Amino acid sequence: MSRKQRKIVDEMLRHPQPTKPQTVEEMRSNFAAMMAAMKVPAGIRTTQTTLGNRPGVIVDSAQDARTGIILYFHGGSYIMGSPYTAMSLTANLVNRTSIRSVSLDYRLAPEHPFPAALEDALAAYRELLDNGVEPASIAFAGDSAGGGIAVSTCLMARDAGLPMPAAAVMFSPGLDKTHTGASMDSKMGLDPFFTRASFTYTDAMYLAGQDPNHELVSPARFADLTGFPPLLLQVGTNELLLDDSTQLADRARAAGVDVILDVTADVPHVFQAFAGILDEADQALDRAALFITQHLR
Repeated sequence: MSRKQRKIVDEMLRHPQPTKPQTVEEMRSNFAAMMAAMKVPAGIRTTQTTLGNRPGVIVDSAQDARTGIILYFHGGSYIMGSPYTAMSLTANLVNRTSIRSVSLDYRLAPEHPFPAALEDALAAYRELLDNGVEPASIAFAGDSAGGGIAVSTCLMARDAGLPMPAAAVMFSPGLDKTHTGASMDSKMGLDPFFTRASFTYTDAMYLAGQDPNHELVSPARFADLTGFPPLLLQVGTNELLLDDSTQLADRARAAGVDVILDVTADVPHVFQAFAGILDEADQALDRAALFITQHLR
């Protein structure tokens, strides 16, 4: 592990905060610019597609592909982001597994608040199944809000009588809109991305007045995970959202679900996006890729 690399990444993220709330358009533009600076491995091909009546991007390797699909849900607090802002993550997973990914461009708040993104994710999964893709060959993956979508889509699929995917991988997932985890206070100041005020601002757009005490927006607090596939939760110790992952891991164990809680010290939210910059990011992606290939058939 490189303390110097971690320090460089932390300082890079601690840019001056705006003095007034940004508009949604400004947030989307700034987020896209930040993620465009992340490194994407060579030898990756992208193709436009449609899945569940939503646009998406197929990401695959120029090398021979293995059987399977990684259905990927990008991050961005449910109000920003796209398959392209998550390209460093999807491309690195594809590069390491030789399994193609379909990254979904789900609807965003505030134009489309909860549960629009989840409905899009379930529709995408349902279309894969309807097209004859075996659930044992599908892995869900997502970062931040996309990690929350991966968990909630499993809940919705189970309740709809659909089979579970083979596995789910979450990078720094957002899993508790009540924000009652102890890390929300204990990690304040260590987290270079988030504050309680920033969550209040973005949550209001996503929830649009709906109850945060709902299992689909706060599964770490309220969801019954019985019947879930194996889960991998990767999170950093410098995150306000740390306990979103620790609490979900506890619920998974209580429900008899195979779960790996993978915590890396002194790294920020979705540190895996810094592959090629931060050694811990590459190592975490190696572990995530191994988890996926072990569970897909």
